[in-house]
Amino acid sequence: MTIEIEIWSDIACPWCYLGKRRLEKAVEASGEDVSLRYRSFQLDPSIPAGEATPHAEALAKKFATTPERVREMNQRLIDLGAEEGIAYDFDRYLSSNTRDAHRLLHLAHERGLGPAMKERLMRAQFVDGAVVADHDTLVGLAAELGLAEDEVRAVLSSDAYADAVEADIAQAAAYGASGVPFFVFDRAFAISGAQPVSTFELALSKAREAREAAV
Repeated sequence: MTIEIEIWSDIACPWCYLGKRRLEKAVEASGEDVSLRYRSFQLDPSIPAGEATPHAEALAKKFATTPERVREMNQRLIDLGAEEGIAYDFDRYLSSNTRDAHRLLHLAHERGLGPAMKERLMRAQFVDGAVVADHDTLVGLAAELGLAEDEVRAVLSSDAYADAVEADIAQAAAYGASGVPFFVFDRAFAISGAQPVSTFELALSKAREAREAAV
């Protein structure tokens, strides 16, 4: 009895990485059989293609504060991430447009590599300091997982999967999700935010009970 979990998140969202880890811990602890599908969401689709800005500078401009204040706020995420095995490095983080990375994720899903691709992209963004809008970078990350470089380049140089990205974003809006991460269990109920592991465990238990009651 497989529980289907759809996760709306952005590669550029540090809370999404934290929520991803906590969900994974809950799944492992519960022993439930789950199917994960990562859905597209863009926190800032207005970032120009080819632009990459240091994280503190980008957020300071967006929220009318200072880079120093952003760095102070990031410390909480660094501490929380360390508890979940994430080595956030915001000094290396470069903000860029994530649309093409989301298109790559759709390709990876079709090849059975969606969760692995999501993890690699987020580690590249938050730990390695990679520019996830750069096509050569995306090709290299995909190749690490066994995706054919020619196929990935062909996708990135076209508009392939753009409709799938937009459909995901529209579905999030239909659900009323104004932010991410946003987790939908069996298209029956949702959890918003990087909740504690215990909250995800309760959600998994609720989903299993609902499935059993429907049999």
